Amino acid sequence: MAAVVRSEDIANWRPVLAGLCANLVGVGLARFAYTPLIPALIAAHWFSPSATVYLGAANLAGYLGGALLARPIAARAGAAPALRGMMVVASAAFFACAFPLSFGWFFAWRFASGISGGALMALAAPAVLPHIQPSRRGLASGAIFTGVGLGIAASGTLVPLLMHAGLAQTWFGLGAVALLLTVISWGGWPREQFSEIHQASAPPSPRSALVALYAEYSLNAIGLVPHMIFLVDFVARGLGRGLVAGAQYWVLFGIGAMLGPLASGRIADRIGFASALRCAFALQAGLVALLVFSASPLSLSISSIIIGAMVPGVVPLVLGRVHELIPHDADQQRKAWGLCTTAFALGQAAAAYGFSYIFAHTGGSYRVLFALGAVALATALVIDMSMVRPPTRRPLSRSASALGRGGRRCAFPPYACYDCGSCGEHMVNPYFGPRSPRRR
Repeated sequence: MAAVVRSEDIANWRPVLAGLCANLVGVGLARFAYTPLIPALIAAHWFSPSATVYLGAANLAGYLGGALLARPIAARAGAAPALRGMMVVASAAFFACAFPLSFGWFFAWRFASGISGGALMALAAPAVLPHIQPSRRGLASGAIFTGVGLGIAASGTLVPLLMHAGLAQTWFGLGAVALLLTVISWGGWPREQFSEIHQASAPPSPRSALVALYAEYSLNAIGLVPHMIFLVDFVARGLGRGLVAGAQYWVLFGIGAMLGPLASGRIADRIGFASALRCAFALQAGLVALLVFSASPLSLSISSIIIGAMVPGVVPLVLGRVHELIPHDADQQRKAWGLCTTAFALGQAAAAYGFSYIFAHTGGSYRVLFALGAVALATALVIDMSMVRPPTRRPLSRSASALGRGGRRCAFPPYACYDCGSCGEHMVNPYFGPRSPRRR
């Protein structure tokens, strides 16, 4: 019996491992391994400083394209073949970047790696989670997004080691790692998709709340770009501390990213996704702004770890917030999550090119970029705070009034139905009961 349970657990978690590998290759390595390579690319005279930054932005622009193309590609080819193909593209891009034939060649492959990353982020979790028991989906989701942090930490560790062999050999080494992870995940993707379950349509959440969430997620992406692209270069060249020191802070960034998804999910379970997301905006704004005023080792370490944790950690918070706003419609949840991913990619790509332009025309001023990132995150917090409405009392029907303190609670969670108007009848509002109900 124990052997059967163990075999079932292995079968259930193989797709989770595949999803982790997908995010590790498509985002953790394909995007973030470039950051510690920026000083080396400049030192080796492969590209100028401004061109190197623009090449970093090419990956973020491709990420937007991948987020937009993910659903059409999966609909035509199937989710599993699309995921395998995108991992192959990401692996091939590493090998291609070992040959700096021209700016256009390098740009095309960085853009292709971005497309693979956007598609893998959009497709991996939705392909895996329906095959996981509901009681374990939270843990599985955190494990899948932890792949991003593992990739960041691996890039910060591998790049300095591989650089002893040369810059081209570093790209070959990263390509070999990505190819190995692609092989590991190849047979782990689910072979069939569960038929979609259409639940009873729930009262739609106010559209303004979803639009605000899209804007907040896009602004969050803008606020993260200075760390994602410029952190290592800021330490290595801006502060004159060298590539090794810059890579050390990138490892701290990766350690935070490994812990971020599980930690943010646990906090959200305690205080709710809306409150956790608001706290995340405030924390990020403060720690990005910290580097505007201080570049001490302590400030850099704290900012690197926490912002690193927020890069993948904010993803389950936004996904959970989508489920709060649309609590009973799986199809609308997937569509809303797709729009969130696109909004994040759009903000990320716009900020990457905008900050690259500002960097080139301000004489390489890193602090201006961190200041702009902090403003974007503070704006996201202001928008979210402006959407908070205090619960309002509504007259109770005679049947509800007669129930008193022991009355039946509204079927919808309090965050979806503040005044119990969505359920079609005036029930006892949980906010005004003897105690708050447990969040679902």
